[in-house]
Amino acid sequence: MIAYALVGLVLGLVLGMISPFTIPPQYARYLAVAVVAGLDSVLGGVRASLEHNYDTEIFISGFFMNGILAAFLCFAGTYIGIDLYLVAVLIFGARIFQNIAVIRRLYMGK
Repeated sequence: MIAYALVGLVLGLVLGMISPFTIPPQYARYLAVAVVAGLDSVLGGVRASLEHNYDTEIFISGFFMNGILAAFLCFAGTYIGIDLYLVAVLIFGARIFQNIAVIRRLYMGK
């Protein structure tokens, strides 16, 4: 299961580097926040898989809802003139580090 996630991550990185597609600068914040939210969901899925309580429906819904919520928070902050994207990056960043710490503990405990 984890091998699929790692292969998908590497494949996505390689395709992203070689594709000619670019994001306009005004949308860069939205994409960055959505990527951080997606990474949080992926690491949460890996963690759940290692803890033997993974559910595909929860993963898929969490992946899209986290991305949409983060992008909306960024949009709303831009609309009212406050940098709310920093809040999303801070919260999702903390969750990423927490998930990595738990994944590391689970691997080292085996």
